[in-house]
Amino acid sequence: MRKLASLLLFLLAATAFGQQVTVAGTIVNDGSMAPMGNVNVININTVKGTVSDSKGKFEIAASVSDTLHITMIGYKSIRVRVTNDWVKNRTTTIHMTEKAYALEEVVVRPYNLTGYLEVDAKLIPIPENYRYSISGLPAGYEAGEAYSPNAFGRVLGSIFNPADMLYNFFGKKPKELRRLREMKKDDTVRNLLESKYDREMISVLLGVDKKDLGEILQRCNYSEAFIRDANDLQILDAISACYEEYKILKKQQ
Repeated sequence: MRKLASLLLFLLAATAFGQQVTVAGTIVNDGSMAPMGNVNVININTVKGTVSDSKGKFEIAASVSDTLHITMIGYKSIRVRVTNDWVKNRTTTIHMTEKAYALEEVVVRPYNLTGYLEVDAKLIPIPENYRYSISGLPAGYEAGEAYSPNAFGRVLGSIFNPADMLYNFFGKKPKELRRLREMKKDDTVRNLLESKYDREMISVLLGVDKKDLGEILQRCNYSEAFIRDANDLQILDAISACYEEYKILKKQQ
């Protein structure tokens, strides 16, 4: 009887642990204690988000042990774990700290234009990015800023080589990669990614280092120009597209 009672208590605790509730909070500036509006709050576990109002207040659905990623331009991003005490009290105060920026010297090198269109068009370099299509796939592979006849072979080599980084990344993170589709469904997450270029949110959601994202895209044969200039939403789309193509090719292996 005692064992049965203990088992019931364990099951009830496990159910409560995974149950989603609405938690609230107030985000303030750590220095002035002033409330901060328009702060993005993303639940990494559910890939759902919200934005704080003019009084710094927000509400979001979460379970105990979920992690909230809180970010705003000009401030240090933070991650906060949802605890039992937070769920019990339903609200908490979160402090954000401003970033300190060091301004670097910028050197501007203008093009020496002549005023003649035909001549000036040749003076200004235009990157040419090539893509290779694969039969049966909706999209192709970008070969980079210069013609690369071996690009197609490198892509297939990556996908079917167990020692390759791309193979390991796609093979070991199916859960995270499946969530890529869910990210774009949430307006807060989509708008945040579209406005950012620091790769921080993508690296957090996928559980990889920011520097690895560039290598992953290179292995998918996206050009350096795209990797450097694309916003985070475009980067997410590129990785998602490459993963979908990987799955198709994997089935054909």
